[in-house]
Amino acid sequence: MHGSAGEPREGSGAGPHGVIVIGGGQSGLATAFYLLRAGIDVLVLDAGEAPGGSWREMWPSMTLFSTAEFSNLPGIPMPAYEGFPPASHVVDYLAAYEHRYAIPVERPVRVTRVEATGAALSDGGRFRIHAETPDSPARTWTADHVVAATGTWSAPFVPAYPGRFHGKQWHSATYPGPDLFRGSSVAVVGGANSAAQIAAELTRVAEVTWFTRGEPRWMPDDVDGRVLFHRNRQRMLAVLRGEGDPGADSALGDIVMVPEVLAARDEGRLRATPMFHSLDELSDAGVDHLIWCTGFRPALQPIRGLLEGREPTVPGLHLVGYGDWVGPGSATITGLGPYAKATARAIAADFGATVR
Repeated sequence: MHGSAGEPREGSGAGPHGVIVIGGGQSGLATAFYLLRAGIDVLVLDAGEAPGGSWREMWPSMTLFSTAEFSNLPGIPMPAYEGFPPASHVVDYLAAYEHRYAIPVERPVRVTRVEATGAALSDGGRFRIHAETPDSPARTWTADHVVAATGTWSAPFVPAYPGRFHGKQWHSATYPGPDLFRGSSVAVVGGANSAAQIAAELTRVAEVTWFTRGEPRWMPDDVDGRVLFHRNRQRMLAVLRGEGDPGADSALGDIVMVPEVLAARDEGRLRATPMFHSLDELSDAGVDHLIWCTGFRPALQPIRGLLEGREPTVPGLHLVGYGDWVGPGSATITGLGPYAKATARAIAADFGATVR
């Protein structure tokens, strides 16, 4: 295989590797798939206890926005599922994918820092990766290339608001499902899909107030992930042609009408309320729970020192799967393939190899 290999040092991981991929979710696996096809020595370091990436952490009723046949990584397709597949179906698919292609993954490994060693490619080990594992607080690996595929789920964003909230605060990343909220008063904040899905679900068991900055921008009832995939693909091709990103279709809307959301809206259970100005308003109203559905930021802490804005400052560092940071649709199962392949091609070229 291309890329060098060596014996582990005391207290260290094996290395130097050709490539270390940080993150064993959909982006990391797709990139590793292409690297392995090119014969590149690659190791995936994953913080999770088991396969599935961030899909293992999502709330039980979370579903994809497209059907299984439109939700495929490169290689084996997602198994058929009637309707929109739940998160558990995606977890099973990613586990099977990892096994089918014998992708080398070590877990759980929490990468804490990546440093550039200053070594030349021919010397091996341009990067040193520092990490924690259950049996060691200080393990290291070395590699000639590093692919950051950590996603965003571990970096939830909560905006700063004045006042104090006396109930319990959540983020969509920690939402456990509806049972815990039964019979309570819940405020849900956010104007996109997670907020609409969670608020719709909770209206069946709790008193829900859905706060948004403006009127909800519903997508047409017949639009799902298939339409979004085709639009993102058009954007991606424009970027690859050097024409620049034409941007998302702002007239299309923001909220996909999955069955739960559609039913809640049409039955009058899901209505938006203008945003509050202070958390005190929620406390005074006796709200028990506040759920922030306010998005995420790229989880880039281990490589932050090697970036200037979104761009790596050293050769051999690559980012895959961070949405529009990387390219249109790159954070979706359906859309990440071309970006994973392009990254693998760039890496393979460094070793004189070719990605098929």
